[in-house]
Amino acid sequence: MSYATLADRCREISQLDHAIAMLSWDEAVMMPRGGGSARADAMAALAKLEHRLVTSPDTEALLDAAKTETLDEWQSANVRQIERRFRRAAALPERLVAERSRATVLTEQTWRDARARNDWQAVSAPLEGVLDLTREVADRLAAVRNLAPYDALVDGYESGLSTAVIDPLFARLRATLPALIDRRLGAQCEPLPLGGPFSLDAQERLSRDLMERIGFDFEHGRFDVSHHPFCGGVPDDTRITTRYDVEDLFSALMATMHESGHAMYQQGLPSAWRDQPVGDAAGAAVHESQSLSIEMQVCRSRPFLEFATPFIRRAFAIDDSNPAWAIDNVERVCQRVARSLIRVDADELTYPLHIVLRYDMERALLERRLAVADIPEVWDVSMHELLGMRTRDDYRNGCMQDVHWFAGLIGYFPCYTVGAVMAAQLFAALRRELPDVDDRVRHGDFAPLRAWLRTNVHGNGAKHVGLDLIRVATGAPLGADAYLDHLHARYGNSEV
Repeated sequence: MSYATLADRCREISQLDHAIAMLSWDEAVMMPRGGGSARADAMAALAKLEHRLVTSPDTEALLDAAKTETLDEWQSANVRQIERRFRRAAALPERLVAERSRATVLTEQTWRDARARNDWQAVSAPLEGVLDLTREVADRLAAVRNLAPYDALVDGYESGLSTAVIDPLFARLRATLPALIDRRLGAQCEPLPLGGPFSLDAQERLSRDLMERIGFDFEHGRFDVSHHPFCGGVPDDTRITTRYDVEDLFSALMATMHESGHAMYQQGLPSAWRDQPVGDAAGAAVHESQSLSIEMQVCRSRPFLEFATPFIRRAFAIDDSNPAWAIDNVERVCQRVARSLIRVDADELTYPLHIVLRYDMERALLERRLAVADIPEVWDVSMHELLGMRTRDDYRNGCMQDVHWFAGLIGYFPCYTVGAVMAAQLFAALRRELPDVDDRVRHGDFAPLRAWLRTNVHGNGAKHVGLDLIRVATGAPLGADAYLDHLHARYGNSEV
């Protein structure tokens, strides 16, 4: 049977994906500095090998034949995912796949060192090379998919997502958020400082405890430290990382909870389809919806903070009578709004404006309306317009703060805010079905929450992709109403 032949090939490709994921994790976490060039060569070689398997000459004929066979719902969805992967891969020559893989690995390594030195010049030329290769990828995909080049890249991260979907969502946020931010800044009370320092060992123990309680499976996962927090690996061997700050407990803790949300999604993907494309995540924005569901919808909520604060006090031997650790003050800390330079440390209200900036700039970069040499200046101007901040000559906290462009991830940034919109819509649906979910969280019972996400998101894999999954899970197409309702409920109080 043609379907069986395709499925066997996908199992082999899945094993290569596993190897690439582990090499990528090791490169970010464990690899010695001198191993960079050799690792880039190894990953480029694996990318070429995988590309050959995906684009095997007989794949198109096998796909056509498989469509005539009697298949169940999951198998039919798997064929759609195999074909989608084949069409995108076949549009790219092997030479381009290998060159881009090597260039992005090396440029990311350069970025790590250059950012620490605030050295824009060291990384601008490698970035030019990555952009040239990414433009070639975008142009080739656009021709096959009959899309604009930027949309062709976005579609690779989240099927069906495009500027036609993003632009109206972002327009509502641009129109709504500045006034809400101003009101919150004028109303909120400055929280008492939480003290510190917070030892790294105690932070790690606390993180592991809370991760396990919300649902991270340490039998099938690792937790480490890296330059930038991320989730990687595969469902049966999920790797997440964080970074610690001895003076700022919640920066690391919330980053850890964010990555735990990614990990819970990955670990909850359908086990029967682990080695098939239909067993993958539904898309990058859906993946972000799961990390933001845990971090923003759950862990920054008062019910979770009422549950977690006693554990935090015990972890750092903090007296229960300490007013800084009263629940009202902890809530103020975790829901504090402030205009800031760093995206990953931004609060829930200002974060989307960080994404709007990057969305506008990366489209202009791809379309050659913005030159690499002009990135720092445009970043500075845009930050001032959107958030009232300046970054002139501060590349580390400006245009060099994110790895994405240096790693070739053009088109990924909008997935963060689209994911936040999805998370709010999913949680509105969850609360309709589980009206006592907040009380459950307050008492440390995360099982109903996990079960709902497993049933409606995780366990569906890529049977429903992106926007279709949201419609199936919530009964409505993707929209900003639930997200804005959530923001107004949490941050719209006249006094906090």
